Amino acid sequence: MKKILIVDDDSVLRESLAAGLEAEGYSVSQARDGREGLGRASEWRPDLVVLDLVMPQLGGLDVCRKMREAGIESPIIILTGEKKEEIDKVLGLELGADDYMVKPFGMSELVARVHAVLRRGQLRPAALEDVTFSGVHLNFKKKTASKAGKVIHLTAKEFDLLELLISREGEVVTRETILNEVWDYDRFPTTRTIDTFIHNLRKKIEDDPANPVHLLTVPWSGYKFQK
Repeated sequence: MKKILIVDDDSVLRESLAAGLEAEGYSVSQARDGREGLGRASEWRPDLVVLDLVMPQLGGLDVCRKMREAGIESPIIILTGEKKEEIDKVLGLELGADDYMVKPFGMSELVARVHAVLRRGQLRPAALEDVTFSGVHLNFKKKTASKAGKVIHLTAKEFDLLELLISREGEVVTRETILNEVWDYDRFPTTRTIDTFIHNLRKKIEDDPANPVHLLTVPWSGYKFQK
């Protein structure tokens, strides 16, 4: 039984989401604010987190960042208000969230998103395990990374993106292909978000992020990886 943690200060919404997900066969735990959610995620290690963006004490973006810094790689679906700026959504994904939903939304839509995020982890077996280049060591099975012997903190989505590019070393991978194979649905905001992920990955693995030698941009086409 997959475990889902709901972190939201709106008790009515939280209880409603919990009831709907439990009806789908998930084991659900709830947290009333960001601090409680972070602690619960550390203890319970859920398979997925549904995380509200705006909460007292500790907001959703801070929770997301702290989870990833602590090595908690559970997929995260962010819940955001209808009038939130695009930058909030992009920033949330940049910090390691896997998806977002704009309120109000229907229970059926949330269930579909939860299924999709969990399915991506199950149906995309790691074709790669250990990869080493220029002092960077990646283990896709254990989800660990290091550069020059020092640990690199990569999000689950960053591992997925690297795995796709490295598995097609030397080939141009279009942004549309990346969206389809890494994010796996049509409603992602814009391909610009992929550029943000690549930018962040370069800062983590390239010696000179401004002049990358491994994660290369192919103008008007997409990206490719070369050792």
